[in-house]
Amino acid sequence: MQQNLLLNIIPFNPPVHQVTFAFYKEYKEGYCSFYVEEDMTGLLDGKMTLLERADFPWLYTDFQQPQEGALVLDIDLTIHTDFAAHYYRHLIFNHFKNGVAHIMHRNFTKEVEVWFLNEVSNSVKYNVYSQYTLKVQHNKVSNGPELVIAYDGTTKVYKQSVKEMVGFDTAKFNWMNCNGILHRWKYLPDEHKLNLHKVFPVVSNTLKPELGIRFDIPDLTNRYPKYYKEITGFYTKYLDDETFRKIIPLVKTGFVTRTIDQFEVISGDSNKLQFGKGIGKEPKLDLKRLGPCRPVPPPNNVKFFFIYMLADKPLMEKLKGYFLKGYKYHPNMQDFIHQTFSFDESLDICFESTDTAVKTIWESIKDRTKQPDTKYFAVYISPVAKFEPDYERRRIYYRVKEMLLTHSYLSQVIFKENITKDAFNYFLPNIQIAILAKLGGIPWRLNRQPNDELIVGIGAFYSHTHKSKYVGSASCFNNEGEFKGFDCFGSGDTISLAGSIRKAVQTFLNTHPQASRLIIHFYKLISKKELKPILDTLYNSLNLTIPVIVVTINKTASKELLAFDTESAGLMPYSGTYINVGEREYLLFNNTRYDENSKPTPKEYHFPVKIKLTSTHLELLEEKELVDLLIDQVYQFSRMYWKSVSQQNLPVTLAYPEMVAEVFPYFKYDRLPDFGKETLWFL
Repeated sequence: MQQNLLLNIIPFNPPVHQVTFAFYKEYKEGYCSFYVEEDMTGLLDGKMTLLERADFPWLYTDFQQPQEGALVLDIDLTIHTDFAAHYYRHLIFNHFKNGVAHIMHRNFTKEVEVWFLNEVSNSVKYNVYSQYTLKVQHNKVSNGPELVIAYDGTTKVYKQSVKEMVGFDTAKFNWMNCNGILHRWKYLPDEHKLNLHKVFPVVSNTLKPELGIRFDIPDLTNRYPKYYKEITGFYTKYLDDETFRKIIPLVKTGFVTRTIDQFEVISGDSNKLQFGKGIGKEPKLDLKRLGPCRPVPPPNNVKFFFIYMLADKPLMEKLKGYFLKGYKYHPNMQDFIHQTFSFDESLDICFESTDTAVKTIWESIKDRTKQPDTKYFAVYISPVAKFEPDYERRRIYYRVKEMLLTHSYLSQVIFKENITKDAFNYFLPNIQIAILAKLGGIPWRLNRQPNDELIVGIGAFYSHTHKSKYVGSASCFNNEGEFKGFDCFGSGDTISLAGSIRKAVQTFLNTHPQASRLIIHFYKLISKKELKPILDTLYNSLNLTIPVIVVTINKTASKELLAFDTESAGLMPYSGTYINVGEREYLLFNNTRYDENSKPTPKEYHFPVKIKLTSTHLELLEEKELVDLLIDQVYQFSRMYWKSVSQQNLPVTLAYPEMVAEVFPYFKYDRLPDFGKETLWFL
């Protein structure tokens, strides 16, 4: 399979090798900050004592000529690359600030964001800006400094100034456009407070309902051509000229390319899945043809009942008919999941309105007795969407989930408005796969030989509610991708969260004492500082006699790093392609473009995931065979997603914790019921 890959990275040469700059111990507006311990290693020997460094952990510069009290340093940019990165960002920022970009910003990692007015997409209420990030890095794919050009989509800026928005609730403001520079409202400088007619709100999701602006519709089409056009177009228009090269000398050859001997492609065997009657690779076709890998385990008696609002009884009858008879080309559920079942109407729960839903359901299930050798499954037809804007109405969805879980009822929630959609036959396979998995069946599994490897997926996220600041989760799998256990916990601090994660991992190890090594798939949506106690736990506090390998996986939702197959009209690299993009760092493409004849649907043009490997025994990661296996494992575990027949790009070791992190903060109680630790209730 021929492909030629273009990365959104351009190497450049240092504009100068040696620079002299003045540093100060006190910050002034516009100065660049340097953390002594990280950014200035080796530069201060003989210049500052250890005591002075303790008293002044930060130094500041404006990159200008020395003033009184300055600490003057000569710096070799080819050696002190941390400092060099700051300096190059300063040069880039000043270039675009000088009448090139319409809006400028330094993001949370201090990289330069540039915004340009998109005149085609504007409305009477707001202006639309195209966003790009220019990231400086060193020695990732070349032997020197590099510039990453990322397209970040579009952002809206309200056309009314703050001065015109008299009486508006300013607590809803966040970022503001102040004369072409972004500032947070809570830290708005005095000069802009005195000129509110020049301060315009950036339209966040919080502001959209207040300003009568619709939420953006997710783009489920192939985004590769758009991003390729934006990135290459930006380079051609703003960077590929002598004016910019005088500041940042980009190589004339432009973007980094990789040919067949410079990247790897995972074996086609890794796409193979074990179904009940044979091997397949596409669940949306093969599950109906080959049946589930393992049907629902005993007890074999399965009873379904419905929970619905009185006005939705016709929808309940319609859905029951779909389960019993099928709909359009989708068969009845018994034939699809190979499980007999019955509906017990005496167990149905009907409530009058959303106001009475929680109480009615609670009163109905709290004292129910269950027959032995029987599994019970509730189908809840929800009158409230999962992402309902009103918090109290949204909580109904989660309270019903929690009540059923607490009383050991499996459940499937279906939003009422979906049932009447003409395309509901495309919903049914996903719904019924999830039902099969919740009942304990295995729709499909990886086609590989079992071994004594233990894989634990760990997630760390910000909480969506005020119950706790953080939420963490840990899920356990064997190397065949079979689910072995789960736990979830909320916490007000990451030290406690780290303790909960350690306890969960040790519990998994105690139940699998034969494990030869522990592989942790780690996914985090919290800051580097908050992450430290968790990383310390994973690397230092487990006290294990077996090697621990941590695979940190980031979704490139920020589109920071991409590659394009310029041999293909769709521009997406083949599934299983992975590229080295730094020391023990890789970009993995995980999609349904398996070969030349593949025809991915628009929503299957996934962006890649970024993988970073580390270990308590780093020497292990020098073995190419092990590195290939670890990346292959991430790839294969993305195939074990039992909430949909569509291919995903995130492995279930991390997709499942992310699902629970969205739900658990809304639960009333801080502990997950034991029943919830053994089933895939969150699908």
